Amino acid sequence: MRYQKFFGAGVGVVLGLAGQVEARAVESSLRPEQRPGGLAVAAQAVQSTGQVAPEATVTLASLSGTRPVLRPSDLNVESVVQTRVSHQGFANWINGFRSRARAQGISNRTFDAAFRGVQYDPSVVKKDRNQSEFKKEIWEYLDFAVSTSRVRNGTKVLRQYRNTFDRIEAHFGVEKEVVAAIWGMESAYGERRGREPLIQSIATLAYDGRRGKFFEQQLIAALKIIQSGDVAPNRMTGSWAGAMGHTQFIPTSYLAYAVDFTGDGKRDIWSDDPTDALASTAAYLKRFGWKKGQPWGVEVRLPRGFNAGRASRKLTQSPAAWANEGVVGIDGRAVPNYGNASILLPAGTQGAAFMIFHNFSVIEKYNRADAYVIGVGHLSDRLRGGPPIQASWPRGYSATSEAEKKEIQALLQRKGYKITKVDGNVGPETSAAIRAYQRARGISANGAPSKELLQDLRRN
Repeated sequence: MRYQKFFGAGVGVVLGLAGQVEARAVESSLRPEQRPGGLAVAAQAVQSTGQVAPEATVTLASLSGTRPVLRPSDLNVESVVQTRVSHQGFANWINGFRSRARAQGISNRTFDAAFRGVQYDPSVVKKDRNQSEFKKEIWEYLDFAVSTSRVRNGTKVLRQYRNTFDRIEAHFGVEKEVVAAIWGMESAYGERRGREPLIQSIATLAYDGRRGKFFEQQLIAALKIIQSGDVAPNRMTGSWAGAMGHTQFIPTSYLAYAVDFTGDGKRDIWSDDPTDALASTAAYLKRFGWKKGQPWGVEVRLPRGFNAGRASRKLTQSPAAWANEGVVGIDGRAVPNYGNASILLPAGTQGAAFMIFHNFSVIEKYNRADAYVIGVGHLSDRLRGGPPIQASWPRGYSATSEAEKKEIQALLQRKGYKITKVDGNVGPETSAAIRAYQRARGISANGAPSKELLQDLRRN
């Protein structure tokens, strides 16, 4: 969905946009296959008939009320539904998908109710195809993610829903500021939950085939949610990529982690009341091992000449051990012993440095992009009254696309500099190689993967 480096796959929790079920990772797949009749644009009616299987069926006449009621008479009712489509290939795919859904326990009645009125949506495919290759730099991302208005609005909702947040924190042991930060990052505190008809969007993407297996899994999960009675088909809305509700759960994550915290018999993450969505987010973090009282990370100062190669997720040690190497908090003191930690340099040694703890990896389950985790963590700190990031970022150079970053790595590798993997991710190794090249060329050794650097590498 969104770019891998800073937005992750994103889309929801995987929960989510994203995979999952970890928050937001999207399973890779082949490019779409040619589908016979795929270019036909004649409106068609798909009529499906058949006996409802002798499993528990759901009465979908009114899903807005109580939980589903078993009706023995329904077991022999012939199901007839008119599904309007404008794409013959999509119509054929729906017919084939029905049997796969039935094999996963979806009744004909649920299937028909969910697919009534569903049409192939080319706008969803276009959005999936046209995601920008260019990625924001970490400071650009944080400027938006932890803006003054987002901090202000987060403080406001913490006051508005104080009792709800307090109850959720007491029950799940996840700080309310962290839950609020995810809410802010995912939907601007409920303002941007997505209005796309979810079954239509996910079915279109499952049929499209680029990530067909992943989206078919999400579609089965969405049908199970409808069948459970948690939401009626016409209320199941979300982003074009399948993320739902205030905190953007994708369907598989919803099935695994959503909770009914209001006690009304439904896990309702779609309504204006955010209670179930916020509690579900706390339940998700708890499930992945959230440690209350431990920070996600703290900003630190590095000693002069710090070996950037030691900034690795594979290297963990106590804050005291880091202090012995000269890595201390912004106040110049050793970081308290919150547990073993790693050093993270999201912009190389020219930007802010963080000592990150176990809870960093828990937020990562929601979205694996470092920038997202830093955004959630820093926003939660600000909502708690903490200061902005103190270090400056290496702003001012011409940013490069993922393809250009890969070219920089490949050229450095070809010139003999240590680049283990050409992947477009500029971590400590690539930054060190850039600085070594810049020093050899007698130019400013800032370690930045700029367009100017790429041009110099191409010329030399």
